[in-house]
Amino acid sequence: MLDSCQNAQERWGGVHKLIDRWLEERQELVQAFRALRDAKPAFADKEKNRDFCAVLVDYVSAWHFEVSEQLVSEAKAFGDTGALELAKQINPRIDDSTQIALAFNDHCEKGECRDTERFAEKLAKLGGLLHERFELEDCLIEVLHNAHKQEDAVQA
Repeated sequence: MLDSCQNAQERWGGVHKLIDRWLEERQELVQAFRALRDAKPAFADKEKNRDFCAVLVDYVSAWHFEVSEQLVSEAKAFGDTGALELAKQINPRIDDSTQIALAFNDHCEKGECRDTERFAEKLAKLGGLLHERFELEDCLIEVLHNAHKQEDAVQA
């Protein structure tokens, strides 16, 4: 998970300060996930749990309210109908993972994460969904960035 995060920053780092900041949040999320996953038992470390949930909510919120909106605005500005169509296909899948992430956060906030086995299962499931989400986000960013970078070069 962390390797793909570093690769994304190498590919798109510096493109937009917004994306740079968001990719840094992704790294924080991965680190917080690992710290929580590796704590024994995970749910017992309330501080790591709280830290992870805070970063998780910030990360998924930033995608929806900042990054995705920016990418769609760029696609519209460039008349990139292919990217807009891709966003229509990908964003619902990202939205589904957001709902699961927020449900995980709510579950923890309510103190319903004392069952070690269930918590470990939910955390593992969330980790898999985050990995898939990162790939979907990367796909959308890559399509938009590459298309617009080429158009900017032609216009320059």
